[in-house]
Amino acid sequence: MANIEIKKYAEVETKIDSSCRECKRSTKHSVLSGVQLSGIENMGGGDYFRWNDEYQIVQCQGCESLSFRKTNENSEDYLEVGPERYENKVTIDIYPNPEEGRNKVEDDHLLPTNLQRIYSETLKSINNGLAVLTGIGIRAIVETICKDKTAAGNDLYAKINDLVTQGVLTKDGADILHKLRTLGNEAAHEVTPHDNVQLGLALDVIDHLLLGVYILPHHAKTKFK
Repeated sequence: MANIEIKKYAEVETKIDSSCRECKRSTKHSVLSGVQLSGIENMGGGDYFRWNDEYQIVQCQGCESLSFRKTNENSEDYLEVGPERYENKVTIDIYPNPEEGRNKVEDDHLLPTNLQRIYSETLKSINNGLAVLTGIGIRAIVETICKDKTAAGNDLYAKINDLVTQGVLTKDGADILHKLRTLGNEAAHEVTPHDNVQLGLALDVIDHLLLGVYILPHHAKTKFK
């Protein structure tokens, strides 16, 4: 039997960073009200499952629009942040979904046909709140870029690193793709849905990648002959 505690959110008027659907970016928000739920459940054998949820009504300090923000963390989900260093993974969901109605990168028609198709389908997934399919689509985009650039390697990890060798990506760009690769792995193999904030940031990275690898080089060749 779980032991659950409910209390009113104490830090009203606190300023936090949160995605804004109207501003189309992360902005400062004020917490207008909220409730915090936490619980602990005896799993037997001396093991306990602990969780903490926060439900907040927040207001953008730019456009003044209102959103509902939910966060969750528990004792089973954690992130590796260094050698033998871990911290709890915090999942954040915002309603209305700030990624709903997300637009394609400009001039996406310049992308290779297969890449344009999977990119378009991935955007449809996030616009319809299909988190697992969006994660799988993000991985497929990365795989398609590697295939289009004939990246060498026996797995996606090696192929991403080969893009650095080719000069297609910087080392920092490869590090970002590795994070997207991991996100896609969790969606495809563990059916793990990521929150809309993580997916939106991942697609921001994808948009910049498509601009840098395909769209801007095309314009540079045609306009600076």
